[in-house]
Amino acid sequence: MYRNQPMLNSSRENGRSVLERVARRAMTERELWPDFSKDALHEIEKIQKNGPATDAPAKDLRHLLWASIDNDDSLDLDQLTAAEALSDGTVRILVAIADVDTLVPENSAIDAHASHNTTSVYTAGKVFPMLPERLSTDLTSLNAQENRPTMVIEMVVNDAGEIVGSDIYPALVRNHAKLAYNSLAEWMEGKQSTVDKTMADTPELAENLRIQEAVAQKLRARREERGALELQTLNALPVFEGDEIQDLQVDQPNRANELIEDFMIAANHVTAQYLRGKKVLSLRRVVRSPRRWDKIVEVAAQHGFQLPPEPDPRALSRFLHEQKAAEPLRFPDLSLSVIKLLGSGEYVVDSQEEPAPGHFGLAVSSYTHSTAPNRRFPDLVTQRILKATMSGAPMPYNQDELTYLAKHCTEKEDDANKVERLVAKSAAAMLLSSRIGDQFDALCTGAADKGTWVPVFNPMVEGRLMSGYEGVDVGDRLKVRLIHTDVERGFIDFEMVQS
Repeated sequence: MYRNQPMLNSSRENGRSVLERVARRAMTERELWPDFSKDALHEIEKIQKNGPATDAPAKDLRHLLWASIDNDDSLDLDQLTAAEALSDGTVRILVAIADVDTLVPENSAIDAHASHNTTSVYTAGKVFPMLPERLSTDLTSLNAQENRPTMVIEMVVNDAGEIVGSDIYPALVRNHAKLAYNSLAEWMEGKQSTVDKTMADTPELAENLRIQEAVAQKLRARREERGALELQTLNALPVFEGDEIQDLQVDQPNRANELIEDFMIAANHVTAQYLRGKKVLSLRRVVRSPRRWDKIVEVAAQHGFQLPPEPDPRALSRFLHEQKAAEPLRFPDLSLSVIKLLGSGEYVVDSQEEPAPGHFGLAVSSYTHSTAPNRRFPDLVTQRILKATMSGAPMPYNQDELTYLAKHCTEKEDDANKVERLVAKSAAAMLLSSRIGDQFDALCTGAADKGTWVPVFNPMVEGRLMSGYEGVDVGDRLKVRLIHTDVERGFIDFEMVQS
């Protein structure tokens, strides 16, 4: 039987406002704050009135061809990238990270909100930013044609994709071009694109981006040699006409996404190594060896590939690489199953006495989050630790505080993810409400006492299998029928279709 929940009266609301209400309720239930306090808003008013009372960094890098690459609708720009080809054949890659700490001091009211939620929450109904929009989309955002103080992560990369030198320092930068993933990827692939005129007018920027892409591919290839996992998941984003949902559009990965992903992984690895070398306490982002490796072995065996009995990232990487080449259309399904079986990432404290474990999925021994301080609190914590380390100031956090933050940030990230998934399901339920009785191909991605979960792929949504789930496990393929939807609760219920 499907889940019977009371429907709230939303007859006078449009689709977007219903989803915002669902998001607010879900955030409140998980003790996330959807709105800023009066004190936080007052602090913003003071900043707007007085302006930031800070000196520009001594190093001026505004002359470099910095550009931002982000989603089409992103306004909270955290990073810029640039490249310099060196005379010995290596390339200097520079990643500039927004200096958020300057305007969000520790223990301020804005900091209290950020440290409580720990992340921005992105839902179909509304974005609930970690920082007030006057900051995250303006004063601390690396907006086009604006001078901004940043923390620059510099990496020298050789032809083999190895980082042979690195440094981190504050610098003043200027974003010369705000670029979006999809249009930039079209340009990279030689297709007609909305950025064609920008590239034609600024050929130096075009050449710089070509250099960046070449280096990013080398970094990726080197990571894969070490056993980094090549995983591909497809996210379905709601498409609105006015305030009503019309479709779910799959967000396909592309070359521009990969460029930024490769540079951010490298920058976060370099940052972790830098802090480790300075022998200071810091946060790490880790993914431990998978507890359900036996099931991953079983999934691989179903595809004719033998994995060793103990967790081995290189062997798993080879399996995934082969499957992507052999069955590219089915690879996102396989990736989703493997991701579920790998387990979630978490934050931990790294110290000289207790070094943090590495990141199984990225095949790196040390990794942190430092590249998105407008959106994630751990990145702001890392920025504060970096600045204190460089200036010789006292550390902003002791071990007990960092231990608490690691646990709290992990929990709140999980809460935010659950809110985002719930609202995504509510949007999907809204779209599917007229399709009761339709059949779909599905894949099991969760099987436990609390329920069996199956995503379907046209449209791409996840629901719960309410009957016929006996013996179904993660990775199994099946055919299901839609039997019930509930927009308010984000319920999408299926039953097994017997073959």
